[in-house]
Order: sequence, then C-alpha cells, then structure tokens
Amino acid sequence: MEENTAALQRELEELQAQICTLEKNLQERPDYGLGKGAPAVTQWELDQTLLHRLKARAISIERTLQTIEVAYGVCRQCGRMIHPDRLAVLPDATTCIHCARDSERSQIS
Repeated sequence: MEENTAALQRELEELQAQICTLEKNLQERPDYGLGKGAPAVTQWELDQTLLHRLKARAISIERTLQTIEVAYGVCRQCGRMIHPDRLAVLPDATTCIHCARDSERSQIS
C-alpha cells in the first residue's frame, strides 16, 4: 500500500506541475481574426481540453489519497478487495474488475 501511495503522490505532483504550466500558457489567447492564428487557436483549444483532463485526473488521485487509510483496495460497489495487480496498474481504482466490467456493460446496453 505504501508503494501505491508513493506512486500516486508522485503522479499528483507531476500533474500539478503540468497543470501550472498549462495555466500559464493559456493566459495568452491567440488572435482569432480571419486568417490569423489558426494553428495557435487550435493549440490553445487543445491545451484547454488537456487542462480539463489533467485536473479531473488530479481530483481523482486526491480523493484516492484522502480515503487511502480507510478503504484503499476495497471495491466501492461490492465491498470485496480489489486485486493487487489491478491496483498496480490503476492505483486510484475504486472498483474491482468484476464491478468495472459490469458497469461498462451496462453503459453499452
């Protein structure tokens, strides 16, 4: 568990650094004039999307770190232990593989 906690903490720190850099870059808006700044506008919009995704991932990791002492490794849906191999790949997993598959199947249907 300590190894997973350390990995999550490192990932969170990396995400926070990336978020900070993106926020600084996004302070300057490109020129939206006709025929001006088309590549810069596209990059700015892509950076906005990336920033949104990075923030969502950071929030997920922060929540996991907050609950790690109480319920880390326990599936929030069925209460069974999440397999250590799953946690090694997805340290912020909150569901076991069975519940994750069931959830995915219900979303497809």
